[in-house]
Amino acid sequence: MTSATAPDAILDAALALADEIGWPNVTARAIGARLGGGPDLVHAHFRDLNEVADAWFRRALATTLTDPADTSLPFADRLTRIFTRWLDALSPHRQASLDMIQAKLYPSHPHHWVPLVFNLSRLVQWMLDAAECPATGRRRQATEIAVSALVPAALWRWRRGDNQSVKDFVSDKIAQMENRFDRIWPLGSPLPP
Repeated sequence: MTSATAPDAILDAALALADEIGWPNVTARAIGARLGGGPDLVHAHFRDLNEVADAWFRRALATTLTDPADTSLPFADRLTRIFTRWLDALSPHRQASLDMIQAKLYPSHPHHWVPLVFNLSRLVQWMLDAAECPATGRRRQATEIAVSALVPAALWRWRRGDNQSVKDFVSDKIAQMENRFDRIWPLGSPLPP
């Protein structure tokens, strides 16, 4: 392949390698070799392997957003479906996904920490938008914070591979969140600024 190798082919090669040898062992040289070239194939599209990992998470999110939310369902159910659809999108490369997140958290990689926080925020914003979140004002802010906290908690459970128990956990936590917020900020009532 040439340096014009498509980013998707590079990502697919990186994921295949990660599944075989583990993400910590993947190098640009190994990805390039798998594609019949050198590390320049990766460098043509990605600054580093962290960007390759970001491309995987963007792909999983894009898969999550392909189907519109069923607006006949309550918001808690819509959000649960979107959230668990995201986990399902990551599942084919579960260990690689977890390794990618862990690599972003290395103490020697503080330059990855801030972007990780912003990426989490973007993920939550997209999930809430896809689920057609009806909350505004403080309830919306509280929803964003609660769902942001739910992501690492769900990933911690998801790492074990029991998808159904994770889905039940996510569903329970979102239902609890909505019940709590309904008492504090009922939908349809005027909210303080």
